[in-house]
Amino acid sequence: MSFFDQFNLKNINNLDLLAKQVVEGFIIGLHKSPFHGFSVEFAEHRLYNQGESTKNIDWKVYARTNKMFVKRFEEETNLRCQIVIDSSSSMYFPEKANEKTHNFNKLQFSSVAAASLMNLLKKQRDAFGLSIFDSELRIQSQCKSSTSHYKLSLTHLDKLINDTEKQKTTSAAKALHQIADAIHKRSLVIIFSDMFDHGDDQEDLFSALQHLKHNKHEVILFDVVDKSLEIDFEFENRPYLFVDMESGEELRLQPNQVQDMYKEKLVGMKNDLKQKCLQYKIDYVEADINQGFNQILQNYLVKRSKMI
Repeated sequence: MSFFDQFNLKNINNLDLLAKQVVEGFIIGLHKSPFHGFSVEFAEHRLYNQGESTKNIDWKVYARTNKMFVKRFEEETNLRCQIVIDSSSSMYFPEKANEKTHNFNKLQFSSVAAASLMNLLKKQRDAFGLSIFDSELRIQSQCKSSTSHYKLSLTHLDKLINDTEKQKTTSAAKALHQIADAIHKRSLVIIFSDMFDHGDDQEDLFSALQHLKHNKHEVILFDVVDKSLEIDFEFENRPYLFVDMESGEELRLQPNQVQDMYKEKLVGMKNDLKQKCLQYKIDYVEADINQGFNQILQNYLVKRSKMI
């Protein structure tokens, strides 16, 4: 059974349940993988340090993992995480694929990924905030760790998923500058975006990313893509009407007429972005919407382990 046979659009109307399923499935997978050092008991526990008191060792976890974990208390965790989602119209791609494959589009994928991260952060008693932008910064919530804050954040994501407004443009640079100014304590900033920006040139965008790093934040940029269609351009060789989802501009052509030039331009743009992220010490991750959510949670855990 594939990932999307288990977690498909039928479940997306209950984000809380879906996020729990994603996180629980991920944790089970960690126990069976080389990454079980992050084990989850990673959510509620930390590894026992030799010489400290044994009174807080969780012996049930020891029986399952053969490792000693100490129950973790709220004051032991202090991570602050701001989750940022690009909600411009290009994130609604692919529109028609859902009917055939039951997969998510980029915005639905980002929203479920964000909800799963929030579920995991809540389990770890870490604080999280939510930022949503298109041409403007639409939502900017402060970092909190309460259950009521978690539920309110899921409500924002629900509204985002069900929003049907077309031709919403992007101004990522403007929004990221605003977000950088709004976060007053050192945080982990996790960005979900396809990085297709009609409102700014690349240098403006790089300046905004640098602003986040200048303010001492750690940053993970999840470059959300449908790799087969957007990167590899795997369309049948027949006439298509391609529509810019942000501007509405239309172009009718056969894919083989532009495939080589398109891939060359796109690869060049993505390589520039990767190089700038490397230069600014930003974690760049290409997040293929067809590969599920483990890629998101695993990269978050690796980053978190380096920060705490």
